[in-house]
Amino acid sequence: MDIVKAIKPGPKPNKENGTPDERRRVRPENKPKHPKLKPHKHKPGD
Repeated sequence: MDIVKAIKPGPKPNKENGTPDERRRVRPENKPKHPKLKPHKHKPGD
């Protein structure tokens, strides 16, 4: 049986011009490190 390993979360990638990729979302605890990224929100019940 194969063992499935989770992908480690890493630093947010930057676009070629050096600005953060704004399509990414960031969790509330990491928001201070990445202020330009949108927050990651869960729908009620998730």
